[in-house]
Amino acid sequence: MNCLICHAPYNPIASWQHFLTLKKADCLCAKCRNALMKINGEICDICGRPFAGLKPSHRQRRLCADCVRWQEDDEWKDVLTKNRSVYMYNEFMKEVVALWKFRGDYAIVKAFQEEFCREFYRHFDNTFLIVPIPLSAERLYERGFNQAKALAELLALPIHEPLCRRHLEKQSKKSRLERLRTENVFRLSEKAPLQGKHIVLIDDIYTTGATLRHAAKVLLKAGAASVSSFTLARG
Repeated sequence: MNCLICHAPYNPIASWQHFLTLKKADCLCAKCRNALMKINGEICDICGRPFAGLKPSHRQRRLCADCVRWQEDDEWKDVLTKNRSVYMYNEFMKEVVALWKFRGDYAIVKAFQEEFCREFYRHFDNTFLIVPIPLSAERLYERGFNQAKALAELLALPIHEPLCRRHLEKQSKKSRLERLRTENVFRLSEKAPLQGKHIVLIDDIYTTGATLRHAAKVLLKAGAASVSSFTLARG
């Protein structure tokens, strides 16, 4: 077999578990699999950022400094209930995301399936509505697929798409403050039955959290009871 990321040939190790449960062999070589850094240990109660030895910045809740600022802003306080992510957005993950997201190697998403599903059910369940963060029509044309929807499809749960997005410059180029000052790029695409629903937004990377909060605000205004998010990686 060839590794899905580095394309080097390797021999996947098959155990009795694979034979007894029909579990598929890993599609990544050991080097690439081990380079994906899972998030473990103590994390911020809201955004899921690992503390990594840093002391939380709030007495009652274990919050990082960024989330303290979010919570102190009346416009954004409690807009996002929580975010949870599977991996750290380290240098290796940046390379993987570039291959997958910007160079169109769609098949790479298969490498995340097992851990993505396992971590989702640690924090959420099938009563939540799954809403992938949409791309603008222009961005979707450029990439050929929506990476957030590809991740959502790994969960094998009904996918809801009540949001649409207008085209602006890439949000990754902006600072947190610039993202906050940007007019909300999201709107409801249809009259979805959101009243009283608990929603999980799906996206590839949590960076500043501004994109997810803008989407959450639209959904809350439409009647959602709460909005959380689940991302592949945490910046």
